[in-house]
Amino acid sequence: MISTWSEWKRYPRAGRGENLEAPITPGIYEVRIAGSGALHSFGAVDNVAQALALLPLSSKSWFGRRAPEIMPDLEYRTCATSSKAAAKAAAERMIGRRETYMSGAA
Repeated sequence: MISTWSEWKRYPRAGRGENLEAPITPGIYEVRIAGSGALHSFGAVDNVAQALALLPLSSKSWFGRRAPEIMPDLEYRTCATSSKAAAKAAAERMIGRRETYMSGAA
Protein backbone atom coordinates (compact mmCIF):
# COMPACT_ATOMS: atom_id res chain seq x y z
CA MET A 1 0.00 0.00 0.00
CA ILE A 2 1.20 3.49 -0.82
CA SER A 3 0.05 6.64 0.92
CA THR A 4 0.03 10.09 -0.62
CA TRP A 5 2.99 12.41 -1.06
CA SER A 6 3.68 15.01 1.60
CA GLU A 7 3.87 18.68 0.71
CA TRP A 8 7.25 19.99 -0.46
CA LYS A 9 9.34 21.15 2.51
CA ARG A 10 12.59 23.06 2.67
CA TYR A 11 15.55 20.74 3.26
CA PRO A 12 17.26 21.71 6.54
CA ARG A 13 20.59 23.46 6.23
CA ALA A 14 23.51 22.57 8.47
CA GLY A 15 24.11 24.86 11.42
CA ARG A 16 20.62 26.36 11.47
CA GLY A 17 18.94 23.99 13.91
CA GLU A 18 16.30 23.01 11.37
CA ASN A 19 14.75 19.53 11.47
CA LEU A 20 13.64 16.98 8.93
CA GLU A 21 10.00 15.92 9.03
CA ALA A 22 9.82 12.44 7.54
CA PRO A 23 8.40 9.04 8.40
CA ILE A 24 10.61 6.43 10.06
CA THR A 25 8.93 3.78 7.93
CA PRO A 26 9.64 2.37 4.46
CA GLY A 27 8.82 4.72 1.62
CA ILE A 28 10.00 6.96 -1.16
CA TYR A 29 11.70 10.34 -0.97
CA GLU A 30 12.36 12.96 -3.61
CA VAL A 31 14.71 15.92 -3.24
CA ARG A 32 14.74 18.75 -5.79
CA ILE A 33 16.49 22.06 -6.31
CA ALA A 34 13.98 24.68 -5.15
CA GLY A 35 14.75 27.28 -7.80
CA SER A 36 14.56 25.07 -10.87
CA GLY A 37 12.67 21.98 -9.75
CA ALA A 38 15.54 19.80 -11.04
CA LEU A 39 15.76 16.40 -9.40
CA HIS A 40 18.59 16.13 -6.86
CA SER A 41 17.92 12.73 -5.22
CA PHE A 42 15.28 10.01 -5.30
CA GLY A 43 15.02 6.69 -3.54
CA ALA A 44 12.94 3.83 -2.16
CA VAL A 45 14.23 2.96 1.31
CA ASP A 46 13.53 1.11 4.58
CA ASN A 47 13.58 4.30 6.68
CA VAL A 48 12.77 7.56 4.90
CA ALA A 49 13.91 9.87 7.72
CA GLN A 50 17.26 8.12 8.05
CA ALA A 51 17.87 8.15 4.29
CA LEU A 52 17.17 11.88 4.06
CA ALA A 53 19.40 12.61 7.05
CA LEU A 54 22.30 10.69 5.50
CA LEU A 55 22.15 12.21 1.99
CA PRO A 56 25.54 13.42 0.78
CA LEU A 57 24.82 17.09 0.16
CA SER A 58 28.30 18.47 -0.32
CA SER A 59 31.53 17.41 -1.90
CA LYS A 60 34.39 17.14 0.53
CA SER A 61 37.99 16.83 -0.47
CA TRP A 62 39.98 13.95 0.97
CA PHE A 63 42.70 16.47 1.73
CA GLY A 64 40.42 19.08 3.32
CA ARG A 65 41.79 21.94 1.23
CA ARG A 66 38.89 22.51 -1.13
CA ALA A 67 36.43 25.21 -0.13
CA PRO A 68 33.05 23.73 0.72
CA GLU A 69 30.67 23.70 -2.21
CA ILE A 70 27.71 25.98 -1.74
CA MET A 71 24.60 23.86 -2.01
CA PRO A 72 21.47 25.24 -3.61
CA ASP A 73 18.26 25.51 -1.64
CA LEU A 74 16.69 22.09 -1.68
CA GLU A 75 13.14 20.88 -1.09
CA TYR A 76 11.99 17.37 -0.26
CA ARG A 77 8.81 15.35 -0.10
CA THR A 78 8.10 11.87 1.18
CA CYS A 79 5.63 9.07 0.69
CA ALA A 80 5.29 6.30 3.28
CA THR A 81 4.57 2.72 2.22
CA SER A 82 3.77 -0.48 4.07
CA SER A 83 7.05 -2.18 3.08
CA LYS A 84 10.28 -1.60 1.20
CA ALA A 85 8.98 -3.88 -1.58
CA ALA A 86 5.95 -1.60 -1.98
CA ALA A 87 8.25 1.42 -2.03
CA LYS A 88 10.43 -0.14 -4.75
CA ALA A 89 7.37 -1.04 -6.85
CA ALA A 90 5.98 2.50 -6.56
CA ALA A 91 9.39 4.00 -7.41
CA GLU A 92 9.68 1.78 -10.50
CA ARG A 93 6.22 2.90 -11.65
CA MET A 94 7.21 6.55 -11.17
CA ILE A 95 10.45 6.07 -13.10
CA GLY A 96 8.53 4.33 -15.90
CA ARG A 97 6.05 7.22 -16.12
CA ARG A 98 8.86 9.79 -16.22
CA GLU A 99 10.67 7.89 -18.97
CA THR A 100 7.47 7.65 -20.98
CA TYR A 101 6.80 11.37 -20.52
CA MET A 102 10.36 12.33 -21.44
CA SER A 103 10.41 10.13 -24.55
CA GLY A 104 7.17 11.77 -25.71
CA ALA A 105 8.51 15.23 -24.99
CA ALA A 106 11.71 14.71 -26.98
